[in-house]
Amino acid sequence: MFIRNLLLASALAAALASGAAGAQSLSKPNEFYFDADAQTARPVIAVRETGEAAMDRLAKILERKPHAPAEAAQLAHLAMEAGRTELGRQLYGRALHEIDSGSAQWRAIHWNYAWDLYHAGAAEDAFKVFVTLHNARGVSASWMPPTYAVVLWSLGRKDEALQWYAAAVRTEPGQWRDTSRYAELLPNWRESDRATLAEVHKAWAANPPAWP
Repeated sequence: MFIRNLLLASALAAALASGAAGAQSLSKPNEFYFDADAQTARPVIAVRETGEAAMDRLAKILERKPHAPAEAAQLAHLAMEAGRTELGRQLYGRALHEIDSGSAQWRAIHWNYAWDLYHAGAAEDAFKVFVTLHNARGVSASWMPPTYAVVLWSLGRKDEALQWYAAAVRTEPGQWRDTSRYAELLPNWRESDRATLAEVHKAWAANPPAWP
């Protein structure tokens, strides 16, 4: 009953969020991206349990508390990891509906939602969520160039991906000029994500785009 009611209650919020994102576009890269933006690029953790224990506890909390965005976001992440993509989308919709846009928590939830969509095979939807986050930020965060490079490459927008990878190299040439430090620099990325970034790197190395 809880899950069914949740899906109904969250559908409108999720649809509105998706529609807003679809109306936006990503600006061209800046010259440098030095900001750590640690409050955005982080997991959303409301409970310390893992797996089914975490899902059970989070579901019980959400049954009791009408406003629990962190719990909804963590359960959304776990649901999408388990292949329950539609449930995850609705839970993320609920979480984002309950917090002020532009807050640190709002940013972190968007960042996690975008990555979960990407890993669910919904790269276009992931890009829309990243664009929403990007357009709400007045920073040049270090996570942006490699992340956007991978997502854009996956969408077949390879020229744009190369521009973003070039921004990473301009910012930290010792880190991104070759692929040897990917595991160190991107420890939470999946191996498949790092492999995609290596494809971007190969194309960048063959023909580095000029700046500006």
